[in-house]
Amino acid sequence: MPQARVAFQYPSFRYFMTARFLTTAASEMQSVAVAWQVYSLTNRPLDLGLVGLAQFLPGMVLFLVAGHTADRVARKRILQSCYLAFSLCSGLLVALTLRGLTTVWPIYAALLLNGAVRAFNMPTGQAYLPQLVAEEHFPNAVAWSSSIFQAALIAGPMAGGLLYAFTGTPVPVYVGAGLAYLTGLLLIARTRVKAPPRPRGAASIGAVLGGLRYIWRDKLILGAISLDLFAVLLGGAVALLPVYAKEILSIGATGLGILRAAPGAGAVLMAILVAYRPIDRRAGVTMLACVLGFGICTIVFGLSRNLAVSLAALAALGALDMISVIIRHTVIQLGTPDEMRGRVSAVNMIFIGASNEVGQFESGLTAQWFGTVPAVVYGGIGTVVVVAAWAWLFPALRRVDRLPGQATGSSGDSALRRSGHPDQSPRRQSERAN
Repeated sequence: MPQARVAFQYPSFRYFMTARFLTTAASEMQSVAVAWQVYSLTNRPLDLGLVGLAQFLPGMVLFLVAGHTADRVARKRILQSCYLAFSLCSGLLVALTLRGLTTVWPIYAALLLNGAVRAFNMPTGQAYLPQLVAEEHFPNAVAWSSSIFQAALIAGPMAGGLLYAFTGTPVPVYVGAGLAYLTGLLLIARTRVKAPPRPRGAASIGAVLGGLRYIWRDKLILGAISLDLFAVLLGGAVALLPVYAKEILSIGATGLGILRAAPGAGAVLMAILVAYRPIDRRAGVTMLACVLGFGICTIVFGLSRNLAVSLAALAALGALDMISVIIRHTVIQLGTPDEMRGRVSAVNMIFIGASNEVGQFESGLTAQWFGTVPAVVYGGIGTVVVVAAWAWLFPALRRVDRLPGQATGSSGDSALRRSGHPDQSPRRQSERAN
């Protein structure tokens, strides 16, 4: 098999990627239907914000427990349980809609349940991926996984919107999402991994908090996660796209759809390019440069009054963010011992969720205070400042050369150690080998 598609030589990776595409597309198409149904009931934009909040809050409450569970229980079993629970949440939305709704509160209750399931699904899925391929092929797996994920983010809303528009009701969307989740459940059942033995005995507070302590001690992983948090938190131009479509670029709802698709299209193309041309040197500097470019593209978009320039800036923004995602995800997953991956992934999930949901709130708040264009431009400038600060505060980020799994050598030295990673004690090396 060509080296660019080497991850697909593993059957379990193929099953997992198919399941991930279906379940991600299902979540996105369901989100479109929920948003349209909620807005039709209330005609209040605030309720659309509460839709996202209802799905994010359970993760804030449960992320420590979810991460600890992913490190103590077979991850395949957790994913199967999550996909089944997702399908039940879709069924609940079907039942509520058929019964007739005069208020949105039952929908919020269903979304809270869905958010609780997502709190367990996301860190488990991130920690499960490294078990599906050999370590040297993991960067290739991340590139294809990111590409497939972005494709689902594009296909899901389109399918949901078209199905809702054609039928005039969200019921077929919810039914389709439920069936996609069940199909993902069947696909996950076909995956096979050689999972290390899980710890036994009662859980302790120390074990549950282990992910936070581990990230705080490991400055490379702390720097990588926090860089994404603050960069996306400040550079959240996507949240204000409706304002640009309606008032600045004057392209209407159809143009809004094109604007929203541009970052995803850039991300998909870049992920495929990285799969064929892997990042094999100076990965840390590349990540910092890409986040810097993300901020600059945000500034360009904020100032643009031309549709072509705006689309190009958004596509470049998505492409640069994808490179950063691939490097960061590889460093975090392969730089963490398997027995800690669930807890570390849970903390990473909260950072990502905070950067997205809180970033949307920050963008809306600054737009209310300063105006839309200044809010986007100031956010981009803030991202540039964050990159400069993080390059100074976390020198381990700059020193990463080859990504983990790409280094060669008979001694089995990791790429992180050869690039100057400070936390490479013999104990940690043995943890990675087991």
